Amino acid sequence: MPRNRILIYVQHLLGVGHIFRVKRLAERFGACGFDVTIAYGGEPVPGYDPPGVRVHYLPSLRWRSGNSTELITRSGVVADEAYLEARKNELLALFDQTAPDVLMTEAFPFGRRQMHFELLPLLDHARSEQRPPLIMASIRDILQEGNKVSKDRQTVELVERYFDAVLVHGDPDLIPLDATFPFAPDISARTVYTGIVTPRIEAGGLAAAPSYDVVVSAGGGMLGRELIASALQARALCGLRDARWCVCTGPYAETGGLPGVRTFPEDDRITLKPFVDDLPHILAHAELSVSLAGYNTVADIMAAGCRAVIAPQWNEKETEQLRRAELLAERGLAVMIGHEDKTPDKLARAMDRALAMPAPDWSVLRTNGADRTVDTVEAMLAGRGMERMHRP
Repeated sequence: MPRNRILIYVQHLLGVGHIFRVKRLAERFGACGFDVTIAYGGEPVPGYDPPGVRVHYLPSLRWRSGNSTELITRSGVVADEAYLEARKNELLALFDQTAPDVLMTEAFPFGRRQMHFELLPLLDHARSEQRPPLIMASIRDILQEGNKVSKDRQTVELVERYFDAVLVHGDPDLIPLDATFPFAPDISARTVYTGIVTPRIEAGGLAAAPSYDVVVSAGGGMLGRELIASALQARALCGLRDARWCVCTGPYAETGGLPGVRTFPEDDRITLKPFVDDLPHILAHAELSVSLAGYNTVADIMAAGCRAVIAPQWNEKETEQLRRAELLAERGLAVMIGHEDKTPDKLARAMDRALAMPAPDWSVLRTNGADRTVDTVEAMLAGRGMERMHRP
């Protein structure tokens, strides 16, 4: 019996949360017998390629630091029309080569509007096929708020024009889609909540993972320098000063000038790493996690079951992490600290407070979102097959 084929499009422009959520989904699809290809549009990160999954690296695009309107290439120059046209054509050729039964776009059309130049042609091309694939949007539970009404209406129009389903990777009892997307009722018939896409904690991975008492992490590293610096200084002020620490700065972090970095080679109780590809298993050994409040990091914490201090990164435009941190703190599942509390002494007190709390019961939230995503796609493919069999 031929395997179902799925093509997943993902583009990261700043952080790396999007690509690692896609990685988890891709791995699960592959484990369930799908032929999986990822169309990857951002800069490569170490240790990304999932086993059994093909990753096609498109010509790289990302935001220039401090400028969210300008797309630049890996060499740092602004992407011109010829570069964008070549990338679009490569994406279309990849679609024809893979001939997917399912086309999944991560974030789009709720985000990634900068990629209209290639995604709209891709969707038009997919819809024009004699047997078009199922087209699905894969989005996180909390969207960027404050969009113009016209942009949100355009999102609804694109969903209605192209998409068979919108997969919301969250728990509606924690936060429903309409909390951050006002036109959610207009697309409710296409909306499926999968639960949070948490990683699997495998016995083999747990046995192989190094053991630390405190894990400090900053996602991709572009936004977490302040937290890392405070944590390094808070170490001497908290109850875990003599514990084993692992500090994950992120692959894009600049560590020059961080307090305490020079002491790492002489201190075997602290390990500094730019990146770890087994963070969930490392967290499962830990007493405490100190991190930002991005989707994937929080999903790692949920799977690991450890106590956590979460320090959301937000501004007047980007409020996703703040929303998530507030929701978890309200339920007693984590200790949240705001921007003004990212000082060594306040962070140390927050860490001690988290350690004194009862162990969080993460089972109150719907997780295993990757399994539910695969189940949903398989059910829709089966329904599509029956529909085709009975079509005159």
